[in-house]
Amino acid sequence: MIEREKIVRLVEDNLTASDNYLVDVIIKPGNLIVVEIDNDQAAGIDDCVALSQYLESHLNRDEEDFELEVSSAGLTSPFKTLRQYLKNVGNEVEALLKSGVKLTGILKSANEKGIALAIEKKVKLEGAKRKTTVEEEQCYAYDEIKYTKYLIRFK
Repeated sequence: MIEREKIVRLVEDNLTASDNYLVDVIIKPGNLIVVEIDNDQAAGIDDCVALSQYLESHLNRDEEDFELEVSSAGLTSPFKTLRQYLKNVGNEVEALLKSGVKLTGILKSANEKGIALAIEKKVKLEGAKRKTTVEEEQCYAYDEIKYTKYLIRFK
């Protein structure tokens, strides 16, 4: 079986001179290698093709046969790296907590420990006749979050 660490090393060596970065490498049964990359702007098909060709040239099918898939992180794919979180600061995201609570809000910040979301809530202020929308910032550690992904809204 092809070693994940070898693929990670090859991908990182290839991407050092580009704006692309590695999101994930998965080795599935039958030596299916799945490589996912991203970019702070957008990883294009040409980037995926170039990386695929690079990997093909550095792996020997005569030693061990494999199937290779190189793709960019999908727009609605859950974030897997801190860099993806940082790329989406200021955007509306959906986060599902491990407790089962689903949140929608603006990603305010992200660091090595967790994220901060600005959540809009309707509350009835004292003396007011109607509920008012207020923004509340909530912080969550990564170990509390099942997934976070970019939220697409059509208006």
